[in-house]
Amino acid sequence: MLDTLTGRLSRVVKTLRGEARITESNVSDALREVRLALLDADVALPVAKDFIARVREKALGQEVLTSLTPGQAVVGVVHRELIALMGESGAGLNLATQPPAVILMAGLQGSGKTTSSGKLAKLLAEQKKKVLLASADVYRPAAIEQLRTLARQLDVGFYEAPPDAKPVAIASGALDHARRHYFDVLIVDTAGRLSIDEAMMDEIRALHAAVQPIETLFVVDSMQGQDAVNVARAFGEALPLTGVILTKLDGDARGGAALSVRAITGKPIKFVGVGEKLTGLEAFHPERMASRILGMGDVLSLIEEAQKNVDVAQAEQFARKMKSGKGFDLEDFRQQIGQMKKMGGLSSLLDKLPGDLARMAQNAQVDDRTIARQEAIILSMTPAERAKPEILKASRKRRIAAGAGVSVQQVNQLLNQFEAAQKMMKMVSKGGMAKMMRGMKGMLPGMR
Repeated sequence: MLDTLTGRLSRVVKTLRGEARITESNVSDALREVRLALLDADVALPVAKDFIARVREKALGQEVLTSLTPGQAVVGVVHRELIALMGESGAGLNLATQPPAVILMAGLQGSGKTTSSGKLAKLLAEQKKKVLLASADVYRPAAIEQLRTLARQLDVGFYEAPPDAKPVAIASGALDHARRHYFDVLIVDTAGRLSIDEAMMDEIRALHAAVQPIETLFVVDSMQGQDAVNVARAFGEALPLTGVILTKLDGDARGGAALSVRAITGKPIKFVGVGEKLTGLEAFHPERMASRILGMGDVLSLIEEAQKNVDVAQAEQFARKMKSGKGFDLEDFRQQIGQMKKMGGLSSLLDKLPGDLARMAQNAQVDDRTIARQEAIILSMTPAERAKPEILKASRKRRIAAGAGVSVQQVNQLLNQFEAAQKMMKMVSKGGMAKMMRGMKGMLPGMR
């Protein structure tokens, strides 16, 4: 996510931090790099120019120039201005209205409206809200069926419209149904087009007038770059938007949309979509995103992800086992892999780590496919083999390799990594944290 922007800006940050004295010259050099990084990341030109002007003014101000660590003070300015650019603080959904609270989803075809409707329904259902989904997209083949399937998967309500009903009639009927059946929230998925046209805008304005939503969310594909900004402007002029959902952010190496859309629409980014899974909708926190962009990581989101997905009982049992000195076996190794998968996989975890740690793991060629292969190898072992890896001789390794569909060499690689992890766990149980940090490279499951 945002690899290009993060890579370039974190290099600028590193350079600035090393500056013992800040002058107009070295600030100009750094800001030239920042400007190129922003434009290269597809940030809209007016947004980039305004951002650079604000940073320059503050970087050459009295607060920075008289600081004991001026280089770090400039980094602080860049960080704060990035936060301001993306919206100061996270803005959640406003559902403070007489139920049902109506959420209208707007955006182009292919932007991810239907999937985002499902993800949002899941998020609200987890908050104990009774949710009804309705599709007013009568043009795209199978759009209604897709939303119906998502509703079934999530065990939330779905409004069955009469055959051949028009979009406004569907939305009005869904609202009436939600009122009569005491739903807390109604999410209306609307039709998109491949490009902006007046007919689509007229229809979405009519839908808005019919259901009077408390939230009108503009869903935009972050990979569209500059196009995302133009689409955002058009929808912002046509509708009283209340917020933005940025989809496919995990596939966007540039990140221009994340930095431009809020500035162009004047509306907060409320959520970001990552991955295809229905759990892949994250509340947007500008301060955390700014830290990620500058290569500082996002440890708070990592902790929240762990609290939400990690099996606490299993983690406590593992901690007790380590404390008792009973040893770390391959079944424990497999369980740690499972916990990582629950948190969205290794790629999601690395995305939230500070730059140097993430790069260390990436340089070691860690990926989710390697993790899946390791899990398959361990699952091909018997309980006795997992408990006592030392019994794994040549014939057993050949059987395990055949069962997992891998080579014997890959089985040996896993065992080598397991041994490194085992040594780390022994250090932890004996209190050798410093030694563990030095040997951390061998501990990451999947590291080659």
